[in-house]
Amino acid sequence: MNAKVLAANPALPGSSPGPTVRAARDALDKATQYSLEQMREDNHWCGELRSNATITAEYILLRLSLGLDLTQEAKPLIQWLLSQQNSDGSWGIAPHYPGDISTSTEAYFALKILQVPPEHPAMRKACEYIRSVGGVAKVRIFTRFYLAMFGLFPWDAVPELPAELIFMPAWAPINIYKFASWARSTIVPLLIVSHHRPIYPLPPGSAANGTYLDELWLDPGKKSVPYQRPASTSGLNLLVTMFLFIDRVLHFLNGLRLFPTRRYSRRSCITWILNHQEDSGDWAGIFPPMHLGLLALTLEGFQLTDAPVVKALESIERFAWEDQQGRRMQACVSPTWDTILMSIALCDASHPKDSKRLHRAINWIQNRQLIQPYGDWQVYSPKAIPGGFSFEYFNTWYPDVDDTAAAIIAFLKHETDLTHHNTIRAVLWILGMQNKDGGWGAFDINNDALFLNKIPFSDMDSLCDPSSADVTGRVLEAFGLLFRSPVTQYAGLDLLSQMRAASDRAIGYLAQTQEPDGSWYGRWGCNYIYGTSNVLCGLTYFNKHSNRIPALTSRAVQWVLSIQNPDGGWGESLQTYRSGSRVGFDHPSTASQTGWAVMALLPYLAPSAPAIERGVDYLIQTQSKQEGSGKGASWEESQYTGTGFPNFFYLGYALYAHYFPMMALGRYAQLAGTRTVEVLSEKEIF
Repeated sequence: MNAKVLAANPALPGSSPGPTVRAARDALDKATQYSLEQMREDNHWCGELRSNATITAEYILLRLSLGLDLTQEAKPLIQWLLSQQNSDGSWGIAPHYPGDISTSTEAYFALKILQVPPEHPAMRKACEYIRSVGGVAKVRIFTRFYLAMFGLFPWDAVPELPAELIFMPAWAPINIYKFASWARSTIVPLLIVSHHRPIYPLPPGSAANGTYLDELWLDPGKKSVPYQRPASTSGLNLLVTMFLFIDRVLHFLNGLRLFPTRRYSRRSCITWILNHQEDSGDWAGIFPPMHLGLLALTLEGFQLTDAPVVKALESIERFAWEDQQGRRMQACVSPTWDTILMSIALCDASHPKDSKRLHRAINWIQNRQLIQPYGDWQVYSPKAIPGGFSFEYFNTWYPDVDDTAAAIIAFLKHETDLTHHNTIRAVLWILGMQNKDGGWGAFDINNDALFLNKIPFSDMDSLCDPSSADVTGRVLEAFGLLFRSPVTQYAGLDLLSQMRAASDRAIGYLAQTQEPDGSWYGRWGCNYIYGTSNVLCGLTYFNKHSNRIPALTSRAVQWVLSIQNPDGGWGESLQTYRSGSRVGFDHPSTASQTGWAVMALLPYLAPSAPAIERGVDYLIQTQSKQEGSGKGASWEESQYTGTGFPNFFYLGYALYAHYFPMMALGRYAQLAGTRTVEVLSEKEIF
């Protein structure tokens, strides 16, 4: 295809829609019904957020650390952990992904704690796998910390983290606010754990001499294994050498444990932890800081009956998910994100705007807006006006730009006058969070001290939160919609001018970050399909605003067309994060990624374009998932298409395979057919 991008050409009002359009509408009816069947009683959605075995394993380690009984939960926990094991005995960081030494070691350790004997066939295979890839000596730094807490890895073979880090001012090149929100909320309690270097007791009857996992070591007599960065991420450059030298000095000085500042630094860490604990007991809405926060409090003398500990334990249990597969822990929960995106999907599907259920969902989102005068984001953006949205139920300290931009889109698509105040406030907060490079990160402004990824503690390259194309693209989509919305009458000329200037800078950022093949990297979804879709959905509103955009979008559209699968769908393996290329990997089509691709193309091609019709047909043909006695239908998807930390931690959103295909089909049906279509009402559905 040549570089020219075709304009959409919807059918004339009153004309008869073609068979693909009719089939798409039928699919939308079933998808809408499924959506309403999945809605929770208080008018929101929250699907399971799947990850890998480490979160459940670390939950088991936490319970053991605190002396809490695991008898009642043991059977379903074992069942789930075994269900995730690969055929070669390993556990991977995602389904359909090669085994991982750290994940496998943590899963094995957890199963052994739950009294699964080493002679069990699954344990024998796991042991063989772990030893075949180098044994416990090869695990990542975080796994070293967890093993050291039980005397199974020498504390001397773990990086020092002096509690005095809490004193570093915000202007210092290294301070806790230079770390990404997820790293910061984990590091502060880890400073306390690192100070105490605890060795918690293993299950009764276990040897207390550090031999509990010796079968997984190639040489159990040599456990003081030096740590170094994986060869795949960097060589030993000057910065790495400097940080390693500093770490050795800290080890020589016993981690500054005897320094006169230590008592005050520990007290300051605990004060920070308690200040950042939600009333619900959560910390940052994610499992790692909740796990380590509990350890920090108890190591500093808090009892299991003390209120902060009781609330924290209750909050962790809310992350549990149990079904016929067994019991596991989620790394996080996604109610705000799921409810926003499901509401957008219903609007795209032409669900009646006066629907009581949709109205209540929008109202539920409105009530999640964070207008409290605090949050870590204020450290480097003190003048920004609060108004963001966070991903989880309880996370007032860390709103994020992606949720906030998506909330704006949901409000604007719902087209009600009752949300314009929320929209304006959300826009103001996003404007205050724009990075100096023109893009947006997720939680912080200018959080781009990438040199921090060279410290010994960092072996996952995820200590910072710089701009990303996918978040920036979503912000542009939100701003673009608002420019065409009646809400502009409430915005005022000054705010609209700020939005245009911010959009110009964002377009400049996207122009700088486009890949040579025309795609954009996806930081929070897999991978280039996600990034490219978000950017194309945003740039379409600015085609007449900047003469740079047609060249950017034309190349991106051609890239999307070039990777369509023979079955009409689109797919992308998580392996592209590691390789930077799609070459050499199997990329089976998925519902969510096909939805992203179709949405990317619809603003630029006629809906009758063969690629779009083939993509729509793929979604129609694969809509086969039903639950219980429900009459609705959705899509099956076993691949993970969500991203936590590229190359290290991936997420499987249970509802991604539903609302993204639904958005794609809805937008297609609106463009390809008449807009005066009959849509089933809730009364007809139920």
